[in-house]
Amino acid sequence: MRAPVGVVLARFEDLVDRGLRALLAEDEHLELLAAGVPQERIAAAIAQHRPQVALLNYGSLRTPLEVRELVAAHPDAHLVVLANRPSPRECSQMLAFGATACLSKETQARDVLSAIHLASRGLQVVRQTEPDGGEPALQRGPELLTPREAAVLELLQAGRSNGEIAAQLHIGVETVRTHARAIYRKLGVRSRRELARA
Repeated sequence: MRAPVGVVLARFEDLVDRGLRALLAEDEHLELLAAGVPQERIAAAIAQHRPQVALLNYGSLRTPLEVRELVAAHPDAHLVVLANRPSPRECSQMLAFGATACLSKETQARDVLSAIHLASRGLQVVRQTEPDGGEPALQRGPELLTPREAAVLELLQAGRSNGEIAAQLHIGVETVRTHARAIYRKLGVRSRRELARA
């Protein structure tokens, strides 16, 4: 018999939290290592408990960059992000930053369990669009970076100058500055120095 999959559960709204705890307790192949963990303590909980899967609350993230930082710091922990009716764009952003799955909090229980088991094996779970083809309503959570902003962010974090970024991405220096200002605003930093510290 294989060892159960260790799971760390972030803090969720009371009803969602109770449902997730009950769901995890029902599956003999899952072991809840920590629950109700505030977002600011998730990294420490992952380091302490070394779970295969961590369930994150999208609404508690300050920025999408938190997912990327957790993945970089804890590559063996697979992140499943649960959100209130996430749009395909929001899910794509989470997956691009390293989450293994991005699901709606309205997802069927069996599908959440499947996502956890697939995530524990390192398999990415991609959400389908709404049946009517439309996007669900946006919800509270971090403001997302565009794909171009994400590319600029990566180069900023690598210490590249605006000129170097402009040359590499084939855009103007002023366009780099515009993207950088948007990145700072969305990530809640005021300067390149603060971004480097983050």
